[in-house]
Amino acid sequence: MVFIGPNGGGKSTLIKLMLGINSMQKGSIEILNKPLHKSLSQIGYVPQNTNVNLDFPIKAIEVVMMGKGSKKRSFFGYSREEVSHAMEMLKQVGMQNFAHSKIGLLSGGQRQRVMIARALCLDPKILLLDEPTSSIDADGQKRIYELLKELNKKITIVVVSHDISIILEYASKVAYINKELLFHDLSSIKKEFYTSGEHFCEVELLQMLGKQK
Repeated sequence: MVFIGPNGGGKSTLIKLMLGINSMQKGSIEILNKPLHKSLSQIGYVPQNTNVNLDFPIKAIEVVMMGKGSKKRSFFGYSREEVSHAMEMLKQVGMQNFAHSKIGLLSGGQRQRVMIARALCLDPKILLLDEPTSSIDADGQKRIYELLKELNKKITIVVVSHDISIILEYASKVAYINKELLFHDLSSIKKEFYTSGEHFCEVELLQMLGKQK
Protein backbone atom coordinates (compact mmCIF):
# COMPACT_ATOMS: atom_id res chain seq x y z
CA MET A 1 0.00 0.00 0.00
CA VAL A 2 1.38 3.41 -0.89
CA PHE A 3 0.20 6.90 0.09
CA ILE A 4 0.85 9.52 -2.58
CA GLY A 5 -0.12 13.18 -2.92
CA PRO A 6 1.25 16.72 -3.05
CA ASN A 7 3.56 18.30 -0.49
CA GLY A 8 1.48 19.41 2.45
CA GLY A 9 -1.38 17.14 1.42
CA GLY A 10 -1.43 15.26 4.71
CA LYS A 11 0.52 12.05 4.02
CA SER A 12 2.99 12.37 6.88
CA THR A 13 0.22 13.68 9.13
CA LEU A 14 -1.76 10.53 8.45
CA ILE A 15 1.25 8.38 9.32
CA LYS A 16 1.71 10.31 12.58
CA LEU A 17 -1.96 9.77 13.41
CA MET A 18 -1.56 6.05 12.78
CA LEU A 19 1.45 6.02 15.12
CA GLY A 20 -0.30 8.00 17.84
CA ILE A 21 2.22 10.84 17.54
CA ASN A 22 -0.54 13.29 16.58
CA SER A 23 -3.97 13.20 18.18
CA MET A 24 -7.26 13.07 16.30
CA GLN A 25 -9.40 16.18 16.68
CA LYS A 26 -12.47 14.19 15.65
CA GLY A 27 -13.19 10.56 14.91
CA SER A 28 -10.97 7.58 15.70
CA ILE A 29 -8.52 5.16 14.13
CA GLU A 30 -8.56 1.40 14.42
CA ILE A 31 -5.67 -0.78 13.27
CA LEU A 32 -5.90 -4.59 13.10
CA ASN A 33 -9.48 -4.26 14.37
CA LYS A 34 -8.24 -2.75 17.62
CA PRO A 35 -8.20 0.76 19.09
CA LEU A 36 -4.97 2.52 18.18
CA HIS A 37 -3.44 2.38 21.68
CA LYS A 38 -3.81 -1.42 21.71
CA SER A 39 -2.18 -1.97 18.32
CA LEU A 40 0.90 0.29 18.48
CA SER A 41 3.14 -2.57 19.60
CA GLN A 42 2.41 -4.31 16.30
CA ILE A 43 3.48 -1.37 14.13
CA GLY A 44 7.06 -0.82 12.97
CA TYR A 45 8.09 2.64 11.74
CA VAL A 46 10.93 3.86 9.52
CA PRO A 47 11.26 7.68 9.46
CA GLN A 48 12.24 9.70 6.42
CA ASN A 49 15.44 11.20 7.84
CA THR A 50 18.22 8.66 8.50
CA ASN A 51 21.01 11.32 8.51
CA VAL A 52 20.65 12.29 12.16
CA ASN A 53 23.80 12.12 14.36
CA LEU A 54 26.00 10.45 11.75
CA ASP A 55 29.05 11.22 13.90
CA PHE A 56 27.64 9.37 16.90
CA PRO A 57 29.88 6.31 17.55
CA ILE A 58 27.26 3.60 17.23
CA LYS A 59 27.37 0.42 15.15
CA ALA A 60 24.67 -0.85 12.84
CA ILE A 61 23.83 -3.79 15.09
CA GLU A 62 23.46 -1.46 18.08
CA VAL A 63 21.00 0.68 16.14
CA VAL A 64 18.98 -2.44 15.31
CA MET A 65 18.94 -3.65 18.93
CA MET A 66 17.54 -0.28 20.02
CA GLY A 67 14.39 -1.17 18.08
CA LYS A 68 13.61 -3.92 20.58
CA GLY A 69 13.50 -1.46 23.44
CA SER A 70 16.09 -3.27 25.54
CA LYS A 71 16.26 -2.41 29.22
CA LYS A 72 20.05 -2.62 29.08
CA ARG A 73 21.80 0.72 29.43
CA SER A 74 25.21 -0.26 28.07
CA PHE A 75 26.03 -1.01 24.45
CA PHE A 76 28.15 -3.87 25.82
CA GLY A 77 25.38 -5.31 28.02
CA TYR A 78 22.98 -6.82 25.49
CA SER A 79 21.99 -10.42 25.98
CA ARG A 80 23.03 -13.15 23.58
CA GLU A 81 19.39 -13.50 22.51
CA GLU A 82 19.13 -9.80 21.67
CA VAL A 83 22.31 -9.88 19.61
CA SER A 84 21.16 -13.01 17.78
CA HIS A 85 17.76 -11.48 17.02
CA ALA A 86 19.35 -8.26 15.75
CA MET A 87 21.70 -10.21 13.50
CA GLU A 88 18.74 -12.11 12.07
CA MET A 89 17.00 -8.83 11.24
CA LEU A 90 20.16 -7.52 9.57
CA LYS A 91 20.33 -10.74 7.58
CA GLN A 92 16.74 -10.21 6.42
CA VAL A 93 17.71 -6.87 4.90
CA GLY A 94 21.06 -8.06 3.54
CA MET A 95 23.20 -6.07 5.98
CA GLN A 96 24.67 -8.79 8.22
CA ASN A 97 28.18 -8.14 6.88
CA PHE A 98 27.95 -4.52 8.07
CA ALA A 99 26.78 -5.33 11.60
CA HIS A 100 29.87 -3.82 13.24
CA SER A 101 30.25 -0.89 10.86
CA LYS A 102 29.71 2.62 12.21
CA ILE A 103 26.27 3.77 11.09
CA GLY A 104 27.62 7.12 9.88
CA LEU A 105 30.00 5.42 7.43
CA LEU A 106 27.24 3.56 5.60
CA SER A 107 25.60 4.84 2.43
CA GLY A 108 22.09 6.29 2.50
CA GLY A 109 20.59 3.05 1.16
CA GLN A 110 22.54 0.95 3.66
CA ARG A 111 21.42 3.14 6.58
CA GLN A 112 17.84 2.84 5.41
CA ARG A 113 18.08 -0.94 5.39
CA VAL A 114 19.50 -0.83 8.93
CA MET A 115 16.54 1.32 9.99
CA ILE A 116 14.17 -1.20 8.42
CA ALA A 117 15.91 -3.96 10.38
CA ARG A 118 15.49 -1.88 13.52
CA ALA A 119 11.73 -1.58 12.89
CA LEU A 120 11.52 -5.33 12.21
CA CYS A 121 12.97 -6.06 15.67
CA LEU A 122 9.47 -5.55 17.08
CA ASP A 123 8.20 -8.39 14.88
CA PRO A 124 5.47 -6.02 13.62
CA LYS A 125 2.41 -6.97 11.60
CA ILE A 126 2.47 -3.58 9.86
CA LEU A 127 5.53 -1.64 8.69
CA LEU A 128 5.12 2.10 8.00
CA LEU A 129 7.79 3.90 5.97
CA ASP A 130 7.83 7.66 5.36
CA GLU A 131 9.63 8.50 2.07
CA PRO A 132 12.10 5.58 2.46
CA THR A 133 14.10 6.46 -0.69
CA SER A 134 14.07 10.26 -0.59
CA SER A 135 17.88 10.64 -0.42
CA ILE A 136 18.97 7.45 -2.20
CA ASP A 137 20.21 7.01 -5.78
CA ALA A 138 18.17 5.11 -8.39
CA ASP A 139 19.95 1.80 -7.84
CA GLY A 140 19.56 2.07 -4.07
CA GLN A 141 15.87 2.90 -4.47
CA LYS A 142 15.28 -0.24 -6.49
CA ARG A 143 17.08 -2.35 -3.89
CA ILE A 144 14.91 -0.89 -1.10
CA TYR A 145 11.69 -1.57 -3.00
CA GLU A 146 12.78 -5.09 -3.88
CA LEU A 147 13.44 -5.66 -0.18
CA LEU A 148 10.01 -4.28 0.75
CA LYS A 149 8.40 -6.49 -1.88
CA GLU A 150 9.97 -9.53 -0.24
CA LEU A 151 9.02 -8.41 3.28
CA ASN A 152 5.46 -7.81 2.06
CA LYS A 153 5.03 -11.57 1.71
CA LYS A 154 4.93 -11.79 5.51
CA ILE A 155 3.79 -8.40 6.80
CA THR A 156 1.73 -5.44 5.63
CA ILE A 157 3.81 -2.62 4.14
CA VAL A 158 2.56 0.99 4.00
CA VAL A 159 4.79 3.53 2.23
CA VAL A 160 4.56 7.30 1.87
CA SER A 161 6.21 8.29 -1.40
CA HIS A 162 6.45 10.96 -4.09
CA ASP A 163 8.24 8.58 -6.44
CA ILE A 164 5.31 7.40 -8.56
CA SER A 165 7.39 5.97 -11.41
CA ILE A 166 9.16 3.42 -9.18
CA ILE A 167 6.52 2.70 -6.55
CA LEU A 168 3.90 1.69 -9.15
CA GLU A 169 6.03 -1.32 -10.00
CA TYR A 170 5.51 -2.65 -6.50
CA ALA A 171 2.31 -1.20 -4.99
CA SER A 172 -0.78 -3.39 -4.64
CA LYS A 173 -2.92 -0.40 -3.68
CA VAL A 174 -2.49 3.36 -3.97
CA ALA A 175 -4.18 5.95 -1.75
CA TYR A 176 -4.21 9.57 -2.93
CA ILE A 177 -3.99 11.91 0.07
CA ASN A 178 -4.77 15.58 -0.46
CA LYS A 179 -6.55 17.58 2.20
CA GLU A 180 -7.60 20.11 -0.44
CA LEU A 181 -9.50 17.41 -2.33
CA LEU A 182 -10.69 15.44 0.66
CA PHE A 183 -14.38 16.02 -0.04
CA HIS A 184 -14.30 15.79 -3.83
CA ASP A 185 -16.09 12.96 -5.57
CA LEU A 186 -13.82 9.90 -5.92
CA SER A 187 -14.60 9.58 -9.63
CA SER A 188 -13.01 12.98 -10.27
CA ILE A 189 -9.85 11.84 -8.48
CA LYS A 190 -9.65 8.76 -10.68
CA LYS A 191 -10.17 10.86 -13.78
CA GLU A 192 -7.39 13.21 -12.74
CA PHE A 193 -4.88 10.36 -12.54
CA TYR A 194 -5.95 8.37 -15.58
CA THR A 195 -5.88 11.42 -17.82
CA SER A 196 -2.40 12.27 -16.56
CA GLY A 197 -1.07 9.12 -18.19
CA GLU A 198 -0.43 7.26 -14.94
CA HIS A 199 -1.89 3.80 -14.40
CA PHE A 200 -2.84 2.77 -10.87
CA CYS A 201 -3.94 -0.75 -10.04
CA GLU A 202 -6.32 0.83 -7.52
CA VAL A 203 -6.99 4.36 -6.34
CA GLU A 204 -8.57 5.00 -2.97
CA LEU A 205 -9.51 8.24 -1.26
CA LEU A 206 -8.82 7.99 2.45
CA GLN A 207 -10.82 10.26 4.75
CA MET A 208 -8.84 9.50 7.88
CA LEU A 209 -7.70 13.02 8.73
CA GLY A 210 -10.95 13.82 10.54
CA LYS A 211 -14.19 15.02 8.98
CA GLN A 212 -14.61 18.77 8.95
CA LYS A 213 -17.10 21.14 7.40
